[in-house]
Amino acid sequence: MITKHLVTCSVMAVIMIISRLFIFWTILPETVTEISRFKTVLAAESNIGHGSFNVLNGSNYYDSKRVRVGFLARKNNSIDSLNFAEEKLPKHDEKSRGKMKRSLRLHNFSKVQSNMLHQKAEKMFPVIEPILKANGIPEDFKYIPLVESGFGEGRSSKGAYGAWQFMPGTARTYGLKVNKSHDERLNLRKATIAACKYLRELHSEFKSWAMVAAAYNTGSPNLARLMRKQCQCNYFKIKMNAETGAYVYNLIAMKAIINDPKLYGYTYQKPVYAVNTDINGEILAFN
Repeated sequence: MITKHLVTCSVMAVIMIISRLFIFWTILPETVTEISRFKTVLAAESNIGHGSFNVLNGSNYYDSKRVRVGFLARKNNSIDSLNFAEEKLPKHDEKSRGKMKRSLRLHNFSKVQSNMLHQKAEKMFPVIEPILKANGIPEDFKYIPLVESGFGEGRSSKGAYGAWQFMPGTARTYGLKVNKSHDERLNLRKATIAACKYLRELHSEFKSWAMVAAAYNTGSPNLARLMRKQCQCNYFKIKMNAETGAYVYNLIAMKAIINDPKLYGYTYQKPVYAVNTDINGEILAFN
């Protein structure tokens, strides 16, 4: 009798597990590509849901050591999930997908071989982000200085200079001082404020943030001419010169490698700042 009872209980347990797994898989979204069982130690439980993982099974299970266990699903960082200022690549467009894949390859650590872009982002973004937000500009535009100036802030052959690569005339138009003794294009805060003025003006003309980014690269008159000629206002469908045609894809790729460096081969980790406040609460050193 005991044996029969144990067999019956075992069968019921197996049925319950299978039913849970069936429900789990039927509600699993298409973007999930990897499922793994996890065990969360108490110190790490606050990290659940961060990064690339989401807990899909909300039930609480405990092992023999009273540690909660469950199921994790890794989000798929697919081409379809990438976007610029909430504007996604057109679905089922192999040309756009090909350009996106190419840009991601060019920004992969295997090509770049440096963490300098992440280091620049660490320094620049705290200045840029609040200014963009205050001016109603999507946060994704903070990647423009990384794409524009890359590994330096040198002067281009055409005369563009600084993090936002302003031409002298454009810089003066939007309130920056540019002369032989002083060049505010190198002042990140002032240059970002000027860039916001320019970006708002471009958006009032083009209505699309992706097109605004393209206009920032090629110039408003050039982009407007292409739109009229092709009767097209979608960045991902309009034909442009090679540089501008790849510009938004490069911004999206930059966003991807900064937000998820490990996925693209980078080893960069944000520095941990230690503050010594022993003397009158003053900040004495950063490590």
